[in-house]
Amino acid sequence: MNKDLTKGEPSRVLWSFCLPLFGSIIFQQLYNIADSLIAGKFVGENALAAVGNSYEITLIFIAVAFGCNIGCSVIVSRYFGSGEIHNVKTAVYTTFLSGGILCLLLMVGGILGCDFMLGLIHTPAEIMGDSRLYLLIYMLGLPFLFFYNIATGIFSAMGDSRTPFVFLAFSSIANILVDYLFVRFLAMGVAGVAWATFLCQGVSCILAIVVIFKRLSQMVSERKPRIFSLHIFGQIAAVAVPSILQQSFVSVGNIIIQSLINGYGAPVIAGYAAAIKLNNLVITSLTTLANGISNFASQNLGAGKYERIHSGFKAGLKMVFLLCIPIVIVYVLWGRWFVYLFMENPKGLAMDTGIQILRILSPFYFVVSVKLVADGALRGTSRMVQFMVSTFTDLILRVVLATAFSGAFGVIGIWCAWPVGWSVGTAVSLFFYSRAKKQWEKD
Repeated sequence: MNKDLTKGEPSRVLWSFCLPLFGSIIFQQLYNIADSLIAGKFVGENALAAVGNSYEITLIFIAVAFGCNIGCSVIVSRYFGSGEIHNVKTAVYTTFLSGGILCLLLMVGGILGCDFMLGLIHTPAEIMGDSRLYLLIYMLGLPFLFFYNIATGIFSAMGDSRTPFVFLAFSSIANILVDYLFVRFLAMGVAGVAWATFLCQGVSCILAIVVIFKRLSQMVSERKPRIFSLHIFGQIAAVAVPSILQQSFVSVGNIIIQSLINGYGAPVIAGYAAAIKLNNLVITSLTTLANGISNFASQNLGAGKYERIHSGFKAGLKMVFLLCIPIVIVYVLWGRWFVYLFMENPKGLAMDTGIQILRILSPFYFVVSVKLVADGALRGTSRMVQFMVSTFTDLILRVVLATAFSGAFGVIGIWCAWPVGWSVGTAVSLFFYSRAKKQWEKD
């Protein structure tokens, strides 16, 4: 059901809205975690390394889809908050049409450039074949990824965080079962992992689109919506393009880091693949909660209720801190057992690498969570320049320091670059948020 985020006690409204979002992203991450887990357990260490290696490239395409999600979500939220239903529908139609064209171009480019991208990150010869196979199948399923992300953004914009949760819960569980069937019983190897994701994500995408258009047909508008609006496209692009650039540059930064890691051999790649999946589970969850804050801020901006934006910010901080406490404790004390889920052997360099990464990164989740909440408020109020500056500060520092530290301290230097980038980026985000808050108080 659609929900007005401009009414009710901000903390309670935000909690009610964001918790299903959190549940959704947990299930979303199960797609990637299941791929690596099944590959590592039932195919081998090289298969785990291949899936992890390809995953860094897929993040570029995920970044574009996620940017479309944010752009559509922020603009639809604003029109929904102001009661302009005809513009809500126009924004949805415009996003689907433009997003489809963009997706087609990226899919063709991804298929044709597969070998080039894998070579660019210095993929070791022993995992090149499996990396290529996984990536090509992934590219075929790119439309499902795109349209599902757009659909999720639309649901969130209209205050509905429960419907995507239901779809993802069903499809994620199905993905695990199909992964196991294709790899364990049909012996399809890495291809089975990729095809399982393709099929299950496709089903959830189609269902989400059907529900969206059914729900739109039930919403009464005084004016006839347009199939495409250049004006609204410009509004969406003004939010989406910076978000795409931000996420893409983050992905490019991760690819550069992956190329550094690839120089240390398959065991280190496998350990990194396991740990980074566990790390991304947390970061993506925090980012999704921050997206909820973006929707909250955007609806209240559209309604002219500026005082509620800061209330939402404070509620968001409490929410992410409560999430971080158990995660940090578990990763620091018992991270070994989570890494072991991806491994055939409980000992060795791959295992040690995964544990080391978790212990270095996890305490700084408290820091990066603050950045993400501040970024969510900035993005929801269309302060995209400030949002991008803070992101690029974090990214550039991480890449530069990872390169410098790896030369000086070896592979452990790469892991130590993350906390420094997160800390400086958080300081920048809070600075911009404090300036934005002063402006709202004047208004």
